[in-house]
Amino acid sequence: MPKETDLELVHKALNREQKAYSRLLSRYHDNIFYYILRMVGDKAHADDLTLESFDKAFQNLDKYNEQYAFSTWLYKIAKNCTIDFVRKRKLNYLHIIYGQDEESSINENTLSSGTLNPEENMIQQQEELILLKYIEALKPKYRKLIELRFLKEYAYEEIAEELNIPIGTVKTRLFRAKNALAEMILASQQNEKK
Repeated sequence: MPKETDLELVHKALNREQKAYSRLLSRYHDNIFYYILRMVGDKAHADDLTLESFDKAFQNLDKYNEQYAFSTWLYKIAKNCTIDFVRKRKLNYLHIIYGQDEESSINENTLSSGTLNPEENMIQQQEELILLKYIEALKPKYRKLIELRFLKEYAYEEIAEELNIPIGTVKTRLFRAKNALAEMILASQQNEKK
């Protein structure tokens, strides 16, 4: 039996044939993953973004224009997901460090180019050291989660295995840990202003 074309699989997926989704996923998963990995340089984030890209593609399959190759459309979605992630991550990082007022003054050229001049690089390194001090001050269970996820760049599954807890618990605790960290930084900044 000849291999099904992407277009045939798209049509089958639109007709709710689950195997078609699986075939499209298995056909392009590795290529999309390595494409994203080259942009973010982090396997855990690349894995998350790959799944997000396929999720967006499958949710919007009815908007796919058949004049273009399915792979081209999929790569464009992956690229957009990754660009959004990088921008949000930089904004969130700067937001945690500076607070909301400074966020609006972030240089858009820095965000879009992704490169820092020597002065910005030095400031970022200082900010990272400050952030590490805050992480050290977290409760041990939260500190361990933050270290595994963001410093050692573990995937959720790896954290769950390492700590012997369910993935849902990992996500919930990570959410709480990030909130605790943000509150600690905010409280410290408010004390400095007094």
